[in-house]
This record gives sequence, structure tokens and C-alpha cells, in this order.
Amino acid sequence: MKNIALLAGGFTGEYEVSLNSAKNIAANLDKTKYNVYTILVNRDRWFYEDSSERFDIDKNDFSLTVKGDKIKFDFAFITIHGTPGEDGKMQGYLDLVNIPYNTCDVTTSAISMNKAYTKTIVHGIHGLNTAKSMRLFKNDGHDVANIAAALKFPLFIKPNNGGSSVGMSKVYTVAELPAALTKAFHEDDQILVEEFIKGREFSRGIARLHGKITVLPATEIITKKDFFDYEAKYSDNETKEITPADLTPQKDAQIAEILTEVYLRLNCKGMARIDFILLEDTLDFYFIEINTTPGQSSASLIPQQVRAAGMSVPDFYGELIEGNM
Repeated sequence: MKNIALLAGGFTGEYEVSLNSAKNIAANLDKTKYNVYTILVNRDRWFYEDSSERFDIDKNDFSLTVKGDKIKFDFAFITIHGTPGEDGKMQGYLDLVNIPYNTCDVTTSAISMNKAYTKTIVHGIHGLNTAKSMRLFKNDGHDVANIAAALKFPLFIKPNNGGSSVGMSKVYTVAELPAALTKAFHEDDQILVEEFIKGREFSRGIARLHGKITVLPATEIITKKDFFDYEAKYSDNETKEITPADLTPQKDAQIAEILTEVYLRLNCKGMARIDFILLEDTLDFYFIEINTTPGQSSASLIPQQVRAAGMSVPDFYGELIEGNM
């Protein structure tokens, strides 16, 4: 039996979402192979809870002592959305204590959390387009006239390092810009102002399974809201998710090729989820972002896509452990 530390929680507004992800992963890991310990990560302590008793992680060697028994971990399964589980910080710590984990390495995790850097790296992949954008820093002056002159409305304003759609706005006029900038800067010191791409929105998982890069079926996201914001993402009645998406076999194969190239170019490991838009008239592929610690509640996109691919969710999670040990 292998001891698995399932790391959940984190320091962002997605704390609860992370706990739901952890519940689903724990329920789907093979009990005959793995002893799973859910470790909650807060700013002040990392702990395991057993019938309302809390046991702290010894950060010197990432071990746990429960009622006199010292537990050493064979593997860490990170399901923290945002910092410190998605941005490379936890990966750096686990590298130092020599514990293997399920996600991308430090460099890729840090880069892929930064939307602007990611766009720079994937730029030039055949068939991939990105929206025209500007990056703004909190300490600089922000002349809305310059933004309006450089980019075409409507615009998306979003935190550069956020993974969760918190702090995003869509604006149609110069007058709306100041409030949208303030909202995004509340979440991050760097923000991205991006031209709005009109088309069908999709999200698609990709993972290395049994040594081979596997692209999962696509999900089309149809939202009643103006865009797929945090509320639309986590409230049932705002959004329809269609898995597998209605795509021609040719388009499906072309997208899988582009996503594989993104995964390779960013040096991803484990599973990732890539969001993209197919332009309204031409169906040109526009890259939105990559998520290297995607949500894993039972209704989340990756579990939906794993089931649509005819795979079992327990086998999928098991392979993320076995393939990275």
C-alpha cells in the first residue's frame, strides 16, 4: 500500500472548490492500493483531520505523526487551485523533500499561472491564435485613452495570475474601464486587457497516460451570462456543458494536435485543461489559458471528459500517480 498525501485548500477564494476536488479524488482512488490522507493547506498550518482531531504535517520531511505512528508519504496528489498548489510553490517544496507529485514542475507551474508569459511561449504554434492584449502593472499609471487607442472594444479585463475567473470583467466603453481595472487589480498586481473573441467556447483536458499524451474529448461551454465568469462556472443554471462537444472529426483532430503541441512546448506533466474559443465565422482556434490543477469535483470538466472517453475515473487518477512516481 502506498501512502498518498492529497493536498487541498490553499490561499485563494477557491478553497472550497479545492475541498470538493479532494473529496472526489479520495472517493475515486483505489482503496486496495492507496492509503489516502487529505492534508489541508492554510497559511498558518498544514494538517490532517481525523474525527475532528487535527495532526500537523512536519514540514522538515513532509511526514505526519498520528497517534504515535509516523507516516511517510510515497506521493503527493496536489489539488490546490491557485497559490500555493498551482503556481510552483508547493512543487518547489516537494522537490526539496524529494516527494514525487502529479502536476507540472516548478517552472511550468509558475509560467502557466501567468497568462501573459504563457501566451508568449505558445505563440507561433501552427493553427493557434491569441487575442490582442496589453499587460498592466499596478504601480504604473493607466491611461484609459491609451488602452482604448490600442485595442478594440469590447475588452476583457482579467487578473494575470488568477485561475478562477475571479476579478474578471467585460467592458464595452472607455467609461467602464476604470472600475474594471480596479476590480482586477484587487486580485493581482498585474492584469491583462484583452480584445474579446466572439465564438464558441471550449475546454479540453490533456494528460500523459501510460507514457502517451492523451487528449480527452472536448466540452463546449454555453453560458447565459455575458461570459463564463466565476458565478457561471459554479452555478448550475447559468451554464450548459456539452461533453463530448459537437465538432467535425477533422476539427476535433486539428484541435487535439494544437493542444498536444501546447502541452509539449510548456513541458507539462500530469493532467492539464486548456480553454479555447473557435472564432464565430472561420472556426479559427484562439487560445485562452491553460489550467495545470483543474477542478476535480464529480461534475468538473475533466471527470466528465474521462467518462466520455470511456475511461474509468479511478484508473485515470491511479495512472496520474503511477506515471509520475
